[in-house]
Amino acid sequence: MTAKPIPQVPSDGESHYFEDPTVPSDPIVVDVTLPDTAFTMETDTGVFSRGHLDAGTSLLVRSEAPLASHGDLLDLGAGSGAIALAMARRSPEATIWAVDVNSRARELCRRNSERNRLGNIRVVAPDDVPDDVRFTTIWSNPPIRIGKAALHGLLLTWLGRLSDDGTATLVVQKHLGADSLQRWLTSKGHPTERIASKSGFRLLGVAPARLASSNGSGQHD
Repeated sequence: MTAKPIPQVPSDGESHYFEDPTVPSDPIVVDVTLPDTAFTMETDTGVFSRGHLDAGTSLLVRSEAPLASHGDLLDLGAGSGAIALAMARRSPEATIWAVDVNSRARELCRRNSERNRLGNIRVVAPDDVPDDVRFTTIWSNPPIRIGKAALHGLLLTWLGRLSDDGTATLVVQKHLGADSLQRWLTSKGHPTERIASKSGFRLLGVAPARLASSNGSGQHD
C-alpha cells in the first residue's frame, strides 16, 4: 500500500495564494500616503504584504496609469485592498470590484473600505463577479508565483473582460519574468507595452484583445 503524500501547509509567505489561510491572524494597521490621497488599512498574516505597502503596489498606485472615472473597475488579486482603495478614492463615481481568492484578504478589504468610508468597493471571490460585467480599467499586482500556466489562464480570463476601450496595468518584477510576460500577452492578442520601470519592477500597459484573437489565437499555453 502506497502512502499518500502529506499536504504541504503554506508558510506565511505563501498562504495568501490559498482560499483559507492556515496561519494565525495577527493584524497590523498601516497608513498609506500618496501624492493625491491617503488612507489607513489593516493588514494581516496570510495576506500579501503584511505591515507595509509592497514596492510593486506602491509603484502602481503612485503612477499615472490610466484610470477610468466611471464604469466598472477591477483590482485583481486585491489582498487587503490598497489598489482598490486608491482606485475608489480617485474614481468615486465608479464601481470598484476587489477580487481575491483568499477569504481573509476579502474580509480585510471589506473592513478597509468601511474604515475609509468608501462605499463604491465591492469585495468578492472570483466566481461572484457577474458574467456580463466588463471593466474599463484593470489594475493588478498579479500572483506571479502561482506558476506560469495558472497565471496565464488567470490573466487571459480577466483581460478578456476588458471593455472595447478599456485598459489594464500590471506591475511585475523584472526578475520574475515581466519582459517575457509582456511578449506573451502581445502574442495572445493583447498589445502590451512597458509604461514605467523602477526598482526592478515593470509597469505593463495592456490593451483589449484584437478582434482577430477570437478565432482561437487567444488560448493560453
